Amino acid sequence: MADRRTQLADAALAVVAEQGLKGLTHRAVDARAGVALGTTSNYFRNRAALVGAAVDRVEELDSLLLQGDQRELPTTTTALAEQLAAAVMGLTDTNAPLTRARFVFALDQPETVAAGHERLVSALAQLLERLGLSDPRARAEAVSDYSDGLALHLLTARKGKGVDKAAVAKNIQLLLEG
Repeated sequence: MADRRTQLADAALAVVAEQGLKGLTHRAVDARAGVALGTTSNYFRNRAALVGAAVDRVEELDSLLLQGDQRELPTTTTALAEQLAAAVMGLTDTNAPLTRARFVFALDQPETVAAGHERLVSALAQLLERLGLSDPRARAEAVSDYSDGLALHLLTARKGKGVDKAAVAKNIQLLLEG
């Protein structure tokens, strides 16, 4: 079972996904987590601390989703593209509430998500460098931009319309290989 801080951060994400940042209050998190009134404020003394914990949890969950079932780092661009495509599909399916919360934070408080975004892009760039790809930073940014854009469209304009995971993997592979 998750520790109490993680439980409350997950509840905060659920509140943001459903109600936006305006709905994020200590009381709303208490209710969503099913804990006694005042519990959230005992762990996160102010709203900024609560938002920070939720943003940190988004980054942690995104990292876990990106890893998927993989125990080892991909050794080919094809394997990496398939892993990233699976992550994007997961962001818009099973993990759609998490993705909605991430976009809310990114739009309303971009400075709070910038550091986490940078860590994810830098990690991808390092992996691309290990794979021997040229201009790994630019390629990592292109994949990130494509993935975020696709996730946004699949949650909004293309909601409910199927997308072929193989086509997504092919597009990512094209971005990786140039």
